[in-house]
Amino acid sequence: MSLKSSLDPVRTGVAHDPLWLRAAPLIFLFLWSVGFTVAKIGLAYADPLTFLALRYGLVLVLLAPLAVIMRPPLPKTAAAWGHLVVIGLLIQALYFSMTYLALRLGVSAGSVALITSLQPILVALAVPYLVGERVSGLNWIGLGLGLAGAALVIVARSAVEATSALGLVLTFVALAAITSGTLYEKRFGVGQHPVTSNLVQYAVGFAATLPLAWWLEPMHIEWTWQLGASLVYLVIGNSIVAISLLLAMIRRGEASRVSALFFLVPPAAALAAWIMVGEHMPSLAWGGMVLAAVGVAMATRRKARA
Repeated sequence: MSLKSSLDPVRTGVAHDPLWLRAAPLIFLFLWSVGFTVAKIGLAYADPLTFLALRYGLVLVLLAPLAVIMRPPLPKTAAAWGHLVVIGLLIQALYFSMTYLALRLGVSAGSVALITSLQPILVALAVPYLVGERVSGLNWIGLGLGLAGAALVIVARSAVEATSALGLVLTFVALAAITSGTLYEKRFGVGQHPVTSNLVQYAVGFAATLPLAWWLEPMHIEWTWQLGASLVYLVIGNSIVAISLLLAMIRRGEASRVSALFFLVPPAAALAAWIMVGEHMPSLAWGGMVLAAVGVAMATRRKARA
């Protein structure tokens, strides 16, 4: 059996997909984009790794009783367990911890969003060799336009800023982690029950971040309503709903199409920051948002099947 045939999921036409799956890209985009601003608010009241460990601990508090009640099916092989652990390490532990540390070191939320939006380029380069999917010339043009639009939004919003070199390095590590997690999920991920998948992956994230927080930080937490509201959103909106949607889309569609959604994250995150915390959105940035939207539409366009 060829690599491509062993990896292609059983697909149905878009019209036959359930409504939630058709709406998943927009829902994910909203939840993920707003999460940058919400995390920025929460990090003002807690150390980054401590905040992340607290977030994961609360997710487990919600998921554990649900797992006991629902008794979802567990992975049947050691390899399936191992795949969930690896995905948890890449996405939950490495990506989010590096992102939070970069934000604390002074890298702006917009810069983090811009750098991590390079993910579709890396995925598109790797997919033909690792997953067996084809990326057309139109898709490549769309990827380029999307990146240009996202960059325009960030440049328009920000003057030249002194940024921590270590923070930038950590941001690129986060980019590598989310890219690797996307490709690994596409290559080795199987249709585990979402409760099982999330429970294992967040347990891995918690087990990795809590010792690091204890080792590297004073574990300061200032209990305020802003911190509480941030945790509620990040636990339910990002940790459970958005990640579940992301993994479902990766399994159902092509990796390059799913990853192209990240081109809209920087302008959407900038818009959320403008609305929620008053960060100004220059006029030029609106043009960048349109350019990014056009790029995403092109990068995610599918050829009609005979």
